[in-house]
Amino acid sequence: MTGKIDHIGIAVTNLEAALPLYRDVLGMQFQGVEEVEDQKLRVAFLKVGESKIELLEPTSPESPVSRFLEKGGEGIHHIAYRVENLAEALDELKEKGIRLIDQTPRKGAHGTSIAFLHPRATGGVLTELCQANVA
Repeated sequence: MTGKIDHIGIAVTNLEAALPLYRDVLGMQFQGVEEVEDQKLRVAFLKVGESKIELLEPTSPESPVSRFLEKGGEGIHHIAYRVENLAEALDELKEKGIRLIDQTPRKGAHGTSIAFLHPRATGGVLTELCQANVA
């Protein structure tokens, strides 16, 4: 079902404060910042090998990432796996009885379609599936 790890999402309270570690100290290639309004996030993208690190800064107290930060502070928020066909992957997971947060794909950052699996179904790890949108 999955092709590779697409990215690891890391919740941060401040992008500008977090970026120097990843970009300047660890040497990751900074690829820009995008605001994802419907998820109430600012996302900084950093390339590392074939994958990315996404630094996730909430733009509202109602953001799921804001609630994550309140509960446990900064740290790994989710792991995302690339799939070829997200709708088919979700159907397959439903058939296998996997609990989903998103029943259908929704818009994600970088022009992707995304869906989350419930951490109770994935050993406590918030798991995202993502598909590059085809133009």
